Amino acid sequence: QVQLVEAGGGLVQTGGALSLFCAASGRIFSTTIMGWYRQTPGNQRELVATISNDGEAIYGDSVKGRFTISRNIYKNTVTLYMNSLKPEDTAVYYCNARNDVKVSYSVWGQGTQVTVSS
Repeated sequence: QVQLVEAGGGLVQTGGALSLFCAASGRIFSTTIMGWYRQTPGNQRELVATISNDGEAIYGDSVKGRFTISRNIYKNTVTLYMNSLKPEDTAVYYCNARNDVKVSYSVWGQGTQVTVSS
């Protein structure tokens, strides 16, 4: 099965930047969408950004213009470039790999903490 390994979380000041990395291993279907979601205590997990196999990216409204997602299809990796960070971006960030065609699955990484100090 697909497994995801995340890296890159940490502490940054308001206005700073961080990059999150996610590497997938296992059987990955060509239609798999990969991306990042985030969650804070007491709240539901929300979309940060996803990217399809053909490079189509979707961003959550709160991060548009500040975050950029990139995918290396050959290496099965996804990078989230986070810029102009705000305290509201503080959350646990989870990598996700989801497939909805032929075979359905949704796999999550362990989560990595991003903290933006005010």
